Amino acid sequence: MTRTRSSGGRGGRTRLVLVAAAALACIAVTGVLSGFHLPLQPIDPDAAESRSELASVVPIGIRTFEAPSDLVVDEDLPYGAREDGTLLTLDVCRPASTAATTDDGTDGAAGALPAVVSIHGGSWARGDKANADWRNVCLWLASEGFVAVSVNYRLVPDAVFPAQLDDVALAVEWLREPEQLAEYGIDPGRIGAFGGSAGGSLAALLGTRGDGPLDTGSRVAAVAELSGPLGLTGRALDADGASPWLRSVVSDYLGCDPGDASCGAAVEASAATHVDASDPPVFLAQSDAEVIPLGQQTSFVAALQAAGVPVESLVVPGSAHSIGILDASMRARVAAFLHAALGPAAR
Repeated sequence: MTRTRSSGGRGGRTRLVLVAAAALACIAVTGVLSGFHLPLQPIDPDAAESRSELASVVPIGIRTFEAPSDLVVDEDLPYGAREDGTLLTLDVCRPASTAATTDDGTDGAAGALPAVVSIHGGSWARGDKANADWRNVCLWLASEGFVAVSVNYRLVPDAVFPAQLDDVALAVEWLREPEQLAEYGIDPGRIGAFGGSAGGSLAALLGTRGDGPLDTGSRVAAVAELSGPLGLTGRALDADGASPWLRSVVSDYLGCDPGDASCGAAVEASAATHVDASDPPVFLAQSDAEVIPLGQQTSFVAALQAAGVPVESLVVPGSAHSIGILDASMRARVAAFLHAALGPAAR
């Protein structure tokens, strides 16, 4: 059961999640965890089969999470618009106690809270903040006491890099606007990023691009990413033994062949390129036999360590990808990292 009400002119809807686990369990599934797929298939957001990234009858990864009943979801909040008229939206998942105002008009919980921006996967070409599994990610982060912000961004082929990064960076900036800080009780210095697959690549870029204090602009104070492609230059892909398919996905994302000297986007879109000592703590994990070569993670870890950036990395056995490895054990590891990096959360 859910209860839906107007969010009061903010352009979205607010839901109180009462039996979220039961609602998610009703979704039929039939394939593998999305992020990077072979072959690439378009997703119709209105089709029943596209409601989940986890298409398997066996509960794995994030599908093993059952949301508690005391979470609120503010849906489809606009955080910006692009020159072509594209409206950018996000969802906010939070403990009910974090609301700035409640239904009866009384004040919500006092005290600034940490927030985590959640970035969905899908080869930079598909996916949605509200599909069943990424909604579950949002709810899981909220259950940990974070104000979780699940972001939609422009996709290939309608937009190529850096559009995707520009969009998620804008979402962080939106979150730091006084209106959002007040409404959700967020500490602007305690905003982190979480992503899986293509979303992991974007989360890592939020961590390594830019300079200056981590409490301003689009900078984040912590990054946790799963199975993200982190080195997109031809040299990095060659060194890691990337498949022709992965190179094709990267080429579509960049709008150029990463092996071409003229493809400057390959360097700019590689999180490892931008590492320096000002970067926030990073958590990385992936499987040892998945579609993203393990060298992507190990090279990035080495770059972070060389710069003196705190980093925690984990490799799990198997071929599960992205939030397919986000089971109870991994959730505990990621949550512990985020709590340590971002400080006390709502309880």
